[in-house]
Amino acid sequence: MAPPPDPPLTPPPDEESQSVLNAPLKAAPALVAPEPEHCPGPESEQAGKGDACAGCPNQAICASAPKGPDPDIPLIAERLAGVRHKIVVLSGKGGVGKSSLSSMLAFGFAASKAGDEELTVGLMDADITGPSIPKMLGVEDESIHISGEGWSPVWVSDNLCTMSVQFMLPNRDDAVIWRGAKKNGLIKRFLKDVAWGALDVLVVDTPPGTSDEHLSVNSFLKEAGIDGAVLVTTPQEVSLLDVRKEVDFCRKADIKILGIVENMSGFVCPNCRGTSQIFRASTGGARRLAEEEGIPFLGAVPLDPRIGMACDFGESFLDAYPDSPASTALLEVVAGVRKAIHMDSNGVAAG
Repeated sequence: MAPPPDPPLTPPPDEESQSVLNAPLKAAPALVAPEPEHCPGPESEQAGKGDACAGCPNQAICASAPKGPDPDIPLIAERLAGVRHKIVVLSGKGGVGKSSLSSMLAFGFAASKAGDEELTVGLMDADITGPSIPKMLGVEDESIHISGEGWSPVWVSDNLCTMSVQFMLPNRDDAVIWRGAKKNGLIKRFLKDVAWGALDVLVVDTPPGTSDEHLSVNSFLKEAGIDGAVLVTTPQEVSLLDVRKEVDFCRKADIKILGIVENMSGFVCPNCRGTSQIFRASTGGARRLAEEEGIPFLGAVPLDPRIGMACDFGESFLDAYPDSPASTALLEVVAGVRKAIHMDSNGVAAG
């Protein structure tokens, strides 16, 4: 008697997850009262029809809101037609250095070349409630300008630009206290209304987790074409636990995983060059996780206190400290991502 077949490595998404992933995003209706506790969501197919909708002041508004595919999706695809590669940076847990890595990825791509030409890079800050990219790029005092083509991104250098909600705040310490629908709406505007122009790479920095912003970015970029996701973690199991959930999210959302980066992987002493494991990898770290999940391991970036200093001053760590082991590791990560998106095999020479 033949043994039963092995279970699939990636089980299909359950019906509830699949319905959320496939739910069309659209403009949220203007509500007249806060959403009740068990609200199905003003944009869902059950809006105005569920048990929680009975007696809600918004019931008629939600029931009459238009359903179906978001009409802005084709406009986003058209706006991003000049962007060759689109990369999302994800982490399941906060505090792993995801935004720092996103900024250094952008700096690294901008410093590399395609043939004899420098790459033109965009960095979109999709972390609406915790925008830190402008600070790390040294442009936090800039503001958005509107032209006939739309919102103009803020240019950090001749070939690196960015967009963030930080540029819209009257004061840099103002809190962004928004519900999901409003955050989704701003992410849509970043993709639909910003004149990104011709870019070689667009890096999208997202908040931790697998929630509204991630669903929005995936839905908005699906038709425009998304190359994949770079996952960021630290060596300890507490961080890897959440990254496993991020891996599961990517597979259910059909996002290609370009690879995983182990950040804060040891501390290299600048004097003796000895390495100390600050966050010890009790279960093998990101490298073993990559082997278990069958995804590429892009590299391990060691701790360097000067990374934090460079981010605070809005400088490129790669330019300021090229001899640091962290810079060497970051350039290897950039090279690994270039290889994963086939940047150096589609008629573009390596830099």
